[in-house]
Amino acid sequence: MSLARTLLLCFALLVSGFTQADERFPDGPNHEMTPGKLCESPTEYRYDEHIAYCERNVSSDTKNAVIADYDKKLGYKIRTMARADFKIDHLIPLSIGGSNEVENLWPQHKSIYAYSDKIESYVSELMRSGKLKQADAITAVVDCKLELKRCADIEDELAKMIKN
Repeated sequence: MSLARTLLLCFALLVSGFTQADERFPDGPNHEMTPGKLCESPTEYRYDEHIAYCERNVSSDTKNAVIADYDKKLGYKIRTMARADFKIDHLIPLSIGGSNEVENLWPQHKSIYAYSDKIESYVSELMRSGKLKQADAITAVVDCKLELKRCADIEDELAKMIKN
């Protein structure tokens, strides 16, 4: 390979690295910005445990503010990326007692949905059947969202509980 071609290849790799850095997004919530919050103004109560439930109610302004905060405070570039690639996720899902407040919201990229959505579904099912308490459900979901590599093990544990 010629020197010119080698230099061109190195330059292309360098530029692609900068492009990827410009498209950074969180692979989980920042626990300081999104510590989680439980529903304080329920529209109803669910499960045997009588868990407060808040209906989904997050304005576009709030969603945009969450994205702007993550970009500004953590250096992400979410606002420059396709908005359709993100949802504003509830760290503690509404289905298990989470709130619509900013402390419970973060911008979740579509590549992360596959990890957490199934766990959210499992914990809701287990709470409905009385096999899982709210505190344990929250721990499972939050642990997965904060540490993606643990999601598969958490999912396996929950699936076993559902079968029993």
